Amino acid sequence: MAELKLWSFYRALIAEFIATLLFLYVTIATVIGHKKQNDACDGVGILGIAWAFGGMIFILVYCTAGISGGHINPAVTFGLFLARKVSLIRAVAYIVAQSLGAISGVGLVKAFMKNAYNGQGGGANAVNAGYSTGTALGAEIIGTFVLVYTVFSATDPKRSARDSHVPVLAPLPIGFAVGGVPPVPTESCSHKGLGVVPQQPYQLIPPLMQRPQE
Repeated sequence: MAELKLWSFYRALIAEFIATLLFLYVTIATVIGHKKQNDACDGVGILGIAWAFGGMIFILVYCTAGISGGHINPAVTFGLFLARKVSLIRAVAYIVAQSLGAISGVGLVKAFMKNAYNGQGGGANAVNAGYSTGTALGAEIIGTFVLVYTVFSATDPKRSARDSHVPVLAPLPIGFAVGGVPPVPTESCSHKGLGVVPQQPYQLIPPLMQRPQE
């Protein structure tokens, strides 16, 4: 309870809120911009979307690591809580701030790109034909595990003490973990098969905010 009286605690919440807002705004806008194209190979492409996710995580973790720890994901916060690296109060507050930031980020996308947002299903991803929901769910679980495992490995204090370059490079593998895994069944520009779509709990938010078609 003592941390509730510290300004650093609330500064960390603001950092998580802003980081998640920026992350969702850039990535969802990128997805919608790609889905608006008539040809699957137009625009940034599937790999471009993966780079948008991974690049934003790299930048935002680098910017917020010294303020809040750069979680930007409820799965990371929950994992660190289970490992007793953050308190229950901080974990709950972080998840609330991240969720509000995600909703605000998607809300900005909808405000600036309303027609495209509604027309493209809010940028939500979908399982490609030929793959079951269970397969996609398994890929998401594996991808989330890889992300949290990477965060633990990159921020290990013992490793940081042994390798002085680790704190500086920590955001890089975390960004690759988000942008490079898992291989979720999606439609690529050259063929229908396994495409790279980053795992994020926030993927549920765009369709939830979309107004049903009448």
